[in-house]
Amino acid sequence: MSTHANHTFHLVDFSPWPLTGAIGAFSMVAGLTKWFHQYDMSLLMLGLIITLMTMYQWWRDISREGTFQGLHTFSVTIGLRWGMILFIISEVFFFISFFWAFFHSSLSPAIELGAIWPPTGIEAFNPFQIPLLNTAILLASGVTVTWAHHSLMESNHSQTTQGLFFTVILGIYFTALQAYEYIEASFTIADAVYGSTFFVATGFHGLHVLIGTTFLLVCLIRHLQYHFSNNHHFGFEAAAWYWHFVDVVWLFLYISIYWWGS
Repeated sequence: MSTHANHTFHLVDFSPWPLTGAIGAFSMVAGLTKWFHQYDMSLLMLGLIITLMTMYQWWRDISREGTFQGLHTFSVTIGLRWGMILFIISEVFFFISFFWAFFHSSLSPAIELGAIWPPTGIEAFNPFQIPLLNTAILLASGVTVTWAHHSLMESNHSQTTQGLFFTVILGIYFTALQAYEYIEASFTIADAVYGSTFFVATGFHGLHVLIGTTFLLVCLIRHLQYHFSNNHHFGFEAAAWYWHFVDVVWLFLYISIYWWGS
């Protein structure tokens, strides 16, 4: 019986990683609950280790399929592109819900909040200090990831490496500054609707920066191993799209929550 495929689609092999990923995610959520109530991080760390191992091995398999096995044909990459586009659209609506909550509360503050925004007793951040610096950092990272993309399309290996490296460093720098900002905050997530909307919106954005930085770091490692060519590099393109989405969301966060909302 011939093993030659008479189609251009990729029918994936059976994989254990969806199951181990589900076990890891369940363990992390249960571990968080155990940590909050019993101050025991053992289950949380176990879930985190399972999830990280699953991520590594699942990405390894996909990288093999797209490079050494040649299974990511033109038709397959078209499907991958549409999948990434639809995922980013779903992320847009995810953040719209946070902006909706913020503007619903801020445009007509309840009497319990003092009928003003920010509520009475809340000392908002100065938008022209760390938030403005973080805005400059993310805009600069958008430039460096575009530089890396154009360099890759021109088959310039060294400049692609440099662009990706600087983008990853800027992502880490942004995360460090946001962590410092949270530590120095004069209010918490429990401080009325202002604290809730601020920390949920900026916190989920920070999580997306962490994910995007990891995405780009994996692309940098793959690039150093010559997995990408000038006409076959959708893994990198998906990371760049995601990073630009993160940039745009931050601009809306900065303008609405940090600047207008303060």
